[in-house]
Amino acid sequence: MDDKTARGKDIMNQLEAGAGDRVTARLAELDAGLSRLVTDYAFADVVGRPGLDLKTREMLTVAALTAMGTAQGQLEFHMRAALNVGVSKEELLEIVIQMAVYAGVPACMNGITAYRSALNSQSSSC
Repeated sequence: MDDKTARGKDIMNQLEAGAGDRVTARLAELDAGLSRLVTDYAFADVVGRPGLDLKTREMLTVAALTAMGTAQGQLEFHMRAALNVGVSKEELLEIVIQMAVYAGVPACMNGITAYRSALNSQSSSC
């Protein structure tokens, strides 16, 4: 494993314990290059850039995924990750509520479903 892949996996593990190995293994089952694309590009090159801390990046990611409304699994993962890097439950809910204005009430409602799921999985893992 090269330094970039290790850095990407480390960032993923900061978001959720074990995520680096879990995500890369699942993607590598389909295509070895796909796991490196996600780990190296998305996490090491983009999420790992200086300029924004991980908490802020996760808040932005949650807002974007809520607005998209088409990535429920990733939204739930990033909501859990946001909580893991210091976003409070109240802040997370406010992000989702604000998306009602900019992405529409249906996107907000889908975000609330993901929020509840993220909180339930967070409390069941404690």
